[in-house]
Amino acid sequence: MTTDTATDVFEEHRPVLLGVAYRMLGRVADAEDVVQDAWLRWSGGDRAEVREPRGYLVRVTTRLAIDRLRQIKAHGETYVGPWLPEPYVTDFGDTVPDAAERAVLADSVSLAVLVVMESLSPLERAVFVLREAFGYPYADIAAMLDRGEPAVRQLAGRARKHVEERRPRYEVDPAERRDLTERFLAAAADGDLEGLLELLAPDARLVGDSGGRSRAPLRVLESADHVGRFLLGVARKGVPDLSFRFLELNGGPAVLVLSAGKPDSVVQLDVADGHVRTVYVIRNPDKLRSLAEVR
Repeated sequence: MTTDTATDVFEEHRPVLLGVAYRMLGRVADAEDVVQDAWLRWSGGDRAEVREPRGYLVRVTTRLAIDRLRQIKAHGETYVGPWLPEPYVTDFGDTVPDAAERAVLADSVSLAVLVVMESLSPLERAVFVLREAFGYPYADIAAMLDRGEPAVRQLAGRARKHVEERRPRYEVDPAERRDLTERFLAAAADGDLEGLLELLAPDARLVGDSGGRSRAPLRVLESADHVGRFLLGVARKGVPDLSFRFLELNGGPAVLVLSAGKPDSVVQLDVADGHVRTVYVIRNPDKLRSLAEVR
């Protein structure tokens, strides 16, 4: 395999590798670093014995991501306020033509699921990602992780039970979610408390992630009234040179709030039964850097 061919093969599989690494880590920069390390191993190693490049590259990326996740957990930094994953652009477009597969990939990268996955062990998370998001057989996962298949099945069952017990239990049509997002944004921008309360479920929550780097609630807000009044307070204070952009982030519609053309925050909603159940607000500037160049 020539160097040019090796590069082409790697670039062909890069989106999958980045998808695996991001689902493992919930951090775009760390995922990109892991994929870069995988490239160095691929480009500098002996590829003569590699019969199935995609499987080989996924194995290398998964192991590197496990190591990175263990380092992060061992470092044990205290995060200020609620933690949310870094926003991840997921406009699958024509790259995933099958609707069912697209739905699985979108769900596996949703903010709600990634938050739950943070409490899994690195091995549990790897097995869950490879099995649930990418559909790898247990035997293949066992080979990738150098574990016996019975042990992998046990890890998968434990991880699946944990996620299913804590994840939201509703499905929403993407068009309905986009419509609710637009109406919600309009009501908040207009300072329309009554309109917001009509859209919010009575037990609605707002989860704000600032990492202590910008203004956002340092605890989860509970109830429609608290969430609505907080959003009205934000609207009254205003954002200089405000503009909005709709993006597909983490498998669903989201709003990128810009101040003077620079990312200020990301807002995404979980909805069910025609109402907003959870409002996610990401304001940590470190988590918005990857969106600065998104067009």
